Amino acid sequence: MKIITRAMHFSVNPTRFAMLMALIVVISVVLYTLLWMPTSSIDFFLLPQQQNTVCKNGSAFAKDELEVALRGASMDDRTVVISVLNKAYAKENGMLDLFLRSFEHGDDTEFLIKHLLLVAVDQASFERCKSLGLHCYKLVTDGVDFSKEELYMSTDFIKMMWRRTLFLGDVLRHGYNFIFTDMDILWLRSPFPKFGHQGEDMQISCDWFNGRPFDHSNRINTGFYFVVSNSKTIALFDWWYKSRNGAAGVKEQDVLAEMKTRGVFQRLGMKVRFLDTMFFSGFCQKSRDFREVRTVHANCCRTVKAKLVDLTAALQIWKRFNGTATARWPSHDACRNSWKKNIVI
Repeated sequence: MKIITRAMHFSVNPTRFAMLMALIVVISVVLYTLLWMPTSSIDFFLLPQQQNTVCKNGSAFAKDELEVALRGASMDDRTVVISVLNKAYAKENGMLDLFLRSFEHGDDTEFLIKHLLLVAVDQASFERCKSLGLHCYKLVTDGVDFSKEELYMSTDFIKMMWRRTLFLGDVLRHGYNFIFTDMDILWLRSPFPKFGHQGEDMQISCDWFNGRPFDHSNRINTGFYFVVSNSKTIALFDWWYKSRNGAAGVKEQDVLAEMKTRGVFQRLGMKVRFLDTMFFSGFCQKSRDFREVRTVHANCCRTVKAKLVDLTAALQIWKRFNGTATARWPSHDACRNSWKKNIVI
């Protein structure tokens, strides 16, 4: 038997060879990215919507203290109620206690306490929060003392507001929706039935409401707002916080109002609802219907002492209200007088 051996000849096409090598390089890079690169590097290659998905499944923040705190307070739909607490508000019979009492005396609001995350900006307020068995998170800010009462529009007041904005943007990046509420707000009924359900990205309270919920000329108040976590709202908070650099001495609320006027919401493709003061009342513009009011904000007020006096009076009226009797809000004399010069805080 003869075995015939033939020499085999291969002709190499240079173009095909180059394409093959390029394909091998691409496959190698992809495998390296998936197997070896850290999550933060992978995020660079993702679209914003994809990055948000990574946040929402929690894997990107598995060992993050904030993620643990948010997860503990979250509702099933990843919504959290957030408020900021400092030593001045945490005192016995102070703003924190009044805030919590409003949940206890409100209609269908007490259950919301288990979804409330208090963000403590100093050790004393963090310890008070923990002693009450609440969900607490300590926000560390190097070189700044936020423990004392910050008078409205003081330098440290403005710093605190910007630090809050940065933190809330971080909450959105973790994939959580939130209702932010100042602590000088009484929660008398659950706000959820009066929120819009038309695909809004953000719903924000007003000092003055003009009757048109999608009119951007409404005068906003950043003391109470509901934000859905998505790529648009994350971009808004990044833009908002970066805008502080050109706004020395200006509080974050005024910067957001200016962004609204310049059409930033529209440029980001956001749908924003401005909340009716009939439901989300305040001292600037009172609700006209006691039977509909959800929250009462001590806006248009300068000091904690004045807020406590007038909010306590409002809560007492609420507790006596039986749902049928005609009721009137008390006058806000303490807050009105808080604007006088040379006040003592």
